[in-house]
Amino acid sequence: MSPRRSSYRPVAEAAWRWVLDQVREDDGPWIPQDPSVTEPAYDRDGLHSGIGGLAHVLEEVRLSRPWTPEEASLADAVAGRLRSRITVTTDCTLFDGLAGTAGALLALGADGTDEVLERLATIAVDGGWPQTALGPPRYLPETRIHDATLGTAGVLLAALWARRRGVSGAEPVVDHAVAVLLAEAEHLPTGTGWRWVPERHDTEPGARQMPNWSHGQAGIAGALAVAGAELDRPDLVEAAMSGAEHLVTLADTSREGFVAPMTVPDKPGQDPVTFTWCHGPTGTSLLFAALDHAGATDIAGEPPAVWHRRCLHSVRTSGLPERLRPGFWDNDGRCCGTAGVAEVFLDSWQRTGEPDDLAFALHLADTLVERAVLDGPHAYWRFLEHRAPEPLLPPGVGWMQGAAGMAATLFRCARVVENGRAADPVPRADTWWAVRP
Repeated sequence: MSPRRSSYRPVAEAAWRWVLDQVREDDGPWIPQDPSVTEPAYDRDGLHSGIGGLAHVLEEVRLSRPWTPEEASLADAVAGRLRSRITVTTDCTLFDGLAGTAGALLALGADGTDEVLERLATIAVDGGWPQTALGPPRYLPETRIHDATLGTAGVLLAALWARRRGVSGAEPVVDHAVAVLLAEAEHLPTGTGWRWVPERHDTEPGARQMPNWSHGQAGIAGALAVAGAELDRPDLVEAAMSGAEHLVTLADTSREGFVAPMTVPDKPGQDPVTFTWCHGPTGTSLLFAALDHAGATDIAGEPPAVWHRRCLHSVRTSGLPERLRPGFWDNDGRCCGTAGVAEVFLDSWQRTGEPDDLAFALHLADTLVERAVLDGPHAYWRFLEHRAPEPLLPPGVGWMQGAAGMAATLFRCARVVENGRAADPVPRADTWWAVRP
């Protein structure tokens, strides 16, 4: 085993130790966005940057070794805090709200997911679920969001995951989410389109759209594909296929690749494409994995599995994880950087056994080890913002943009190096269909 690969587990443990040492108490556990923060934020319980994300690290740790008493106590405290907030939480999102809470409780093996589903069913409104992320003056009152992280598609993925795990009460949530997404579809000459925010709620008609996974077309179509497979509804699979065909018309498919733009139209001063989970072919590959899982056979003349490979080919040949220029690959997190790409390539390898996927995933894990800041018993990472007066950012703590999520990736990579494909992946609401053959 190479020295770097023998370091996966020690660096993972050191990063997780650092995260555990950031956990604070104020009406239950919370973690700061970075160590300088002294008060809990609005998203203290969320998946993205809060204690909900710690549940997913604990799930990964449990596959690597038994929990320590400290970790078992943290798991109980996280579950208790999340359950205590169900009846008063109005945020429904996968990143920061009830949809993410469902996934966290399932990850911990804790009770309460049925209560989350009941709450989601109760507070559903016409056109989706209430939200507080967007409002006047840019957006109208009672704006609805439909994407996979802040909107209807994220709620749908969480409810489908709970249903798959045998939790009662998912059907009303699933049915409402599906009905909303079908009603919001825009039937175009090139296929079916979805906006993350319906145009009627936007004070800037024709505003830029984000077509990839996190906030747009790919995530919404992917959620419908998964729903079609789970509910045995060919109409949903057909809608997702039509959405994928429209996405193909937006993408650069040259050189055996697939890269959809970050925004349509491009935003001046912003790179037109990225290769991340959130806004690049890394995340968008999950749409094609979902269509393959759902039994779709043809998307714009190619099987979904071919488009999936095209996405990964574009990522692999993009130049990442090298920092080719200021602003290119200055982030190593799950949402926007190296760890998120490594996870998708590991998922693909777990499902297909393609050796190139494993080789690239471990190359990215090597990069995480190289870029870790080692500080006594701790490890963490610092990203770059080349446009800031001080480009080196403070270390992040949480799941999507901090040491917690990167530690989980290295724990998984260590298990893969030790056990090969026998190392069980951790399926989650937004990935489970992509990790099993």
